[in-house]
Amino acid sequence: MTVLLLLAAGGFGAGIFGSLLGLGGGILIVPLLTFGFGLPFREAVGVSLVCVIMTSSAAAGVYLERHLANLRLGMLLEVFTASGALVGGLVAFLLPERVLAGLFAILLACTGFTMARRGAAAARNGAGPVEPVEGSADDPEVSGAFRAALGGPGYRPARLGVGIGGSVFAGLVSALLGVGGGIVKVPLMHVVMGVPLKVATATSNLMIGVTGAASAIVYLLRGGIDPLVVGPTAAGVFAGAMVGSRVAQRIDLRLLRLLFVAVMGLTAIQMALRALG
Repeated sequence: MTVLLLLAAGGFGAGIFGSLLGLGGGILIVPLLTFGFGLPFREAVGVSLVCVIMTSSAAAGVYLERHLANLRLGMLLEVFTASGALVGGLVAFLLPERVLAGLFAILLACTGFTMARRGAAAARNGAGPVEPVEGSADDPEVSGAFRAALGGPGYRPARLGVGIGGSVFAGLVSALLGVGGGIVKVPLMHVVMGVPLKVATATSNLMIGVTGAASAIVYLLRGGIDPLVVGPTAAGVFAGAMVGSRVAQRIDLRLLRLLFVAVMGLTAIQMALRALG
């Protein structure tokens, strides 16, 4: 009984964090289950994918109601993310667990560094992302009208070609590491495509549920999801995501970015140690 309560409590914290940053909570669920409860890495990934679906289910409605999420952009990118997730789900069972842990650590470190550098640049410049001029070399593959249709108040997504390629990669990462792809999608939309951070996190919350479901099916068919673990953990994640999505607008953007970078760094160190044995 104590173990079940601890799983639910851990899921609650991961759900809050995941909904605030658009990561789905998987970035914390996988380390929690592997380090805290001794679950094999691949089984932790399977449980995490279900929890990602719960986070998306709880948070997506709130973000849409408050007009924070960009539904058009999210659905466009999700077509490519789901494709990558299906392929990644098949590849995941062919790789050793230490390799997966090493990939997890590298991904965390790179993402945290990118977001930290972006925050420092924004602080120096006192401005948000620079929007490429329509028809310029920065964004030659997409017309300005199409980007405008995918945009929102004060911004238009840039470099959609890179965003589509990055979305396929996000799907692969989701299936391999159980993070829902949000760890790639949020920096991709914010840093590369010029989408405001809070819009990027809200849009990511819409997308991660579909991404998680696409790869979770593969894990379920291969017996990679433990129902005794996923039950209390997913319930905690759902409750945490409900809370996190409702307080997201009250949290300062700089604090949100700092929290993101700090957790990325700490978890990267833990996963690197696991990969090295």
